[in-house]
Amino acid sequence: MSAEHKDPVDAIIGQWAAVRPDLDTRAMEVFGRIYRLARTMGDRTEKVYSALGIARGEFDVLATLRRSGEPYALSPRQLSATLMLTSGGMTGRLDKLERAGLLRRSPDPHDRRGLQVTLTEQGLDLVDRAVGAGLAAQTEALSALDTEQVDHLADLLRELLLATEK
Repeated sequence: MSAEHKDPVDAIIGQWAAVRPDLDTRAMEVFGRIYRLARTMGDRTEKVYSALGIARGEFDVLATLRRSGEPYALSPRQLSATLMLTSGGMTGRLDKLERAGLLRRSPDPHDRRGLQVTLTEQGLDLVDRAVGAGLAAQTEALSALDTEQVDHLADLLRELLLATEK
């Protein structure tokens, strides 16, 4: 492998090979790169959302409501379960998004004791812009690969994810 095609993980693997040549570091090569990619792309996506005035956690709430389909409404409990947040963590996000006019809380028409969280028109517009901008950043990063490579990588990562989530 030429020096121009080496990444920081290669340097780490080389260091381990020098001090512990008995180790099989293939797993480190894969997961080190997955970790670095996730961190790098998370930072890029966060910048995109920040330019729109929201943080990643707020995007997640808005996107969950958007993906639920019309009327873009879920209970706080459904949101918490989907996003794996405590009720306190969810309340803080909902408070901030409601103050910004991106969602509203109202009594649940199907449960007198419950609440319903609904995207506002402003929230719907913002989340649609944010998902488009986030995907654009991700697509730009994937432009280093051709379509077949992207499909193959997605398939391999799906297999690995399914195997590790058992």
